[in-house]
Amino acid sequence: MNNKKHTIKDIAKMAGVSKGTVDRVLHKRGNVSKEAYEKVDRILKKIDFKPNLLASNLKKNKTYLIGVLLPDPKLESFWISAKKGIIDASKEFNPFGILVKEFLYDPSSKDSFWEQSQNLLKSNPDALIMVPNFLKESETILKTCKNANIKVITFNNPINTVIDYVYIGQDLHQSGKVAAGLIERIINKNDKIAIIHIDKEPHMELKEDGFKEYFKVHNPNDHDIISKTFSAVDDTGFNENVSLFLKENPEVTAFFITNAKAYKFLKVFKNKTNKDLKIIGYDVLRENTKYLQEGCIDFLIHQKPYRQAYLSIAYAAEHYLFAKSLPTHEYLPIDIITSENAKYHL
Repeated sequence: MNNKKHTIKDIAKMAGVSKGTVDRVLHKRGNVSKEAYEKVDRILKKIDFKPNLLASNLKKNKTYLIGVLLPDPKLESFWISAKKGIIDASKEFNPFGILVKEFLYDPSSKDSFWEQSQNLLKSNPDALIMVPNFLKESETILKTCKNANIKVITFNNPINTVIDYVYIGQDLHQSGKVAAGLIERIINKNDKIAIIHIDKEPHMELKEDGFKEYFKVHNPNDHDIISKTFSAVDDTGFNENVSLFLKENPEVTAFFITNAKAYKFLKVFKNKTNKDLKIIGYDVLRENTKYLQEGCIDFLIHQKPYRQAYLSIAYAAEHYLFAKSLPTHEYLPIDIITSENAKYHL
C-alpha cells in the first residue's frame, strides 16, 4: 500500500488531466468523458487513494441528525445506562457535525411510542435509532424510513422483518439457551421450571424459545417447563397475581425471568416463601445486584445497555463521516454475572 499523501494536483499530473476533472471524478459531479474518468480511476486505484471525508465534511459545515427513540429512563431504570451511552457518544461525535436528538416514550404505552416516533420523523433525521418495543408500529416506522432513505438501527430488541435495518444487542435466542444451561447446572432432576415474562415484549419470546430448545436437546424428559406473563404496571395487581401464582404452583423450584425486572418478582417472592428456589434474571441494576449478592438470584445475564446505545450512535456517525458500511447486526457477548463479579459491572 502506498502511504504517501497525494493531492488533487498530484493525481491530475499522473493522470494527464486537469485538476477540475479530478475534482469532478472524486465528488461525482459534472460531466467527465469516459476516457478521462478511466485515467483518473486507474491512478486512484494505483495509489490506493482514500478521500479525507471528515475534513471534507468539516470544510462544508455538513451536519447529520440522528434521532433516538428511547424508553424514558425515569419510568424504567434499565434505560439509565443506555441514555448515558447515547450522551457519551453524542459528545464524542458532536464536534464533527453529528447531532443527536432524543425522543423519550413511555415503555408501557403504544400511543406514546407512536407519538414520539412521529415527532422524530418530523425532525427529518438522517438516521433513526430505536428500541422497538411495539412490533406493528416499529414495522410501519421501518417502511417509512426505507421510503425516505433514513438509516435505521435498533438496539436491545430485533424486529422480525424483511426490511433492511441494523440490530445491535445480544443473540436473544442464544441468550435463552445460555440461561437454560445455567439453570440446569443448579437444579435437580424432575424439578419444575417457570419462565416468567414481566411486561412482555415480542423479543422475550426469542429467549423463551432458546430456553426451551436447550431442554429439548438436553434431557428433554427431565423437567416440566411452564410459562407465565405478568403486568407490572399496577404494583398491587402485580403483587397479588405473583402471590397467587406461587400459591398455585408450589412445585416450581426454578424461575427464568426474561428481562431486567427480576427484583420486582423477588420483592413478592421473599415475602411469600422461604423455599430454596433458583432464579436466573437479566442485567446489573442495583436492585437486581442486591438480590444477587444476598443469594436470592443465582445468575444475571448482562445485556450491556450502555454498549448497545453507544455503538448505535457510533455506527451511524461513522457511516456518515467515513462512509463506513453498516453491518446487518452486531451481536454483543452474553456475559454471566455472579455475586463475585457483579461489582465490576456496576
